[in-house]
Amino acid sequence: MSLAPDHRMVRRIQRAYPQIYLACHVRHTTTAAVGLSARDASVLAHLDELSPVTAGELARHLGVGAPTVSEAIERLAALGLATRSRAAGDRRRVEIRITADGARRMQDSSVLDSARVASLLARLSPAQRTAAVRGLELVALAARELMRREARPRRRAGRPRAGGTERRAS
Repeated sequence: MSLAPDHRMVRRIQRAYPQIYLACHVRHTTTAAVGLSARDASVLAHLDELSPVTAGELARHLGVGAPTVSEAIERLAALGLATRSRAAGDRRRVEIRITADGARRMQDSSVLDSARVASLLARLSPAQRTAAVRGLELVALAARELMRREARPRRRAGRPRAGGTERRAS
């Protein structure tokens, strides 16, 4: 038995996502209205309260240089929209998260209109709402993990590992 989703599941998501997007989409003109540049709004949209990212991961994902992302994070942190903190397990790693104020600002600049999303959810029963939101959160979690994995720099074969040692095949 295969653990991979079958093509019908993939197609169902491909069919459902555009319907949600089209029903709830608004024009991209709100970033200036909430006091954010398009770049800062883009960085903010990639932050999460619970799942931190690093500036390097964001830069690779967004296809921009690390200094560009670092400047955006500096501005967002100064505005109280993002936080930077050292990772508990690796003090060299700086983790970036969105703040509650940042989440509100992002909601104001979202391409999905909050009132339309609320109207869409109101058409579902409470149990359906819970299931729908949980399902989207699970897909979003998988998306973040995919982006994180793709953002990691890959070591080339034969390159020394950290600490100057190479792993040898046994």
